[in-house]
This record gives sequence, C-alpha cells and structure tokens, in this order.
Amino acid sequence: MKINDRILYVHGLSSSGASSTARNLQSLLPECKVISPDLPVEPQDALDMLRILCKDESPRLIIGTSMGGMFAQQLRGYNKILVNPAFHVSEFMRTQIGVHEFLNLRRNGETHYEITSLLCDKYQMIEKNQFDDITAFDIENTYALFGTKDTLVHGYDEYIAHYQNAAWFEGEHRLNIEIIKKILLPLIKRIIE
Repeated sequence: MKINDRILYVHGLSSSGASSTARNLQSLLPECKVISPDLPVEPQDALDMLRILCKDESPRLIIGTSMGGMFAQQLRGYNKILVNPAFHVSEFMRTQIGVHEFLNLRRNGETHYEITSLLCDKYQMIEKNQFDDITAFDIENTYALFGTKDTLVHGYDEYIAHYQNAAWFEGEHRLNIEIIKKILLPLIKRIIE
C-alpha cells in the first residue's frame, strides 16, 4: 500500500459516512485515506454523487456494504469489495414504509428519513439495470463477501451469475471489528498490494 491510497467506503441503509465500519477501516489502515460520504436518500442522487467522487478521488478500492454494495457494484472500472450486497434493497424498504432514524450522525445534522412507496419505486428503477455494462475488468476485480448467518439479504446467486470472486465468512449482515480484522483487512491488502 502507498501512503494516502484512497479507499471509498459506501454505507448501507439507515447509516452514514460516520459508521463504525468506516471508522474501523480508517483506524486499521492509517496509511490510507478512507473516504466515507453520507449518501443522499434519493438513489439517483447517491449514484451520481458516488460517480463524481470516484472521478475526483480515483480510489484504489471501493468497499460497499449492504445497500452500499448495490451502489458500489454499479461503479465500473474500479477494484471493489461488496459485503452482503443488497442488490434489491427496495424489496426490504417496501416492508419498512414510514419514518426511520439514522443509526449514525450525518454531516448535515439530519436524524430521520422517510421511506415512501415512491422512494421504493426509485430504488427499484436503479436496481433494474444494475448489472448492465459489466466489463471484463469488473468481473476480474470485483470481490464479494457473504455472511453465513445473514438473515437480511441473500445476494450470492445473483452475484455469482455475473461475477466470479466470492467467499463466505462466519458472520451476520453487519460487520464487526473481528470480521473486519480477520476477513476484510487481508482481502483489502491483497487487492491493493
């Protein structure tokens, strides 16, 4: 790894750039710059922001967890790790209509967001063509990690229909520090080095 290698971390639903995973990654990789933005709630705004951020920052690696894995998967031409990717987060969101609290502080001070049927429709539109235009580079340089005890999303079959690098880990949907150290960190170092 080089000093100031950039890693873009893309958080999941209800989270923010201040998630514990982002903080842990920065702590465990002090030589890297972990870029971890708060995603806009509107999916097209989130995807547009991530594409601009990638052009501006040229990350060596993108890591996306859950909903963030769905967004990260759509960023072509970068090394990526998708952790328990929620390729169809709209389906889960449809069971959660209403106002929800963000799990982590957001830079703009917002504490709540609302899931509506219209918002779910917008996510479904983003998800619809998410596997279009996958390049040979993407197939070779995209990795996914799936928790054996993940009860929220099950994206392995869809992932493996488009990509080849996948592994299972003994864990749940959300990452904890032990899984980050034992599973994610070695993969990050292997990809970047």
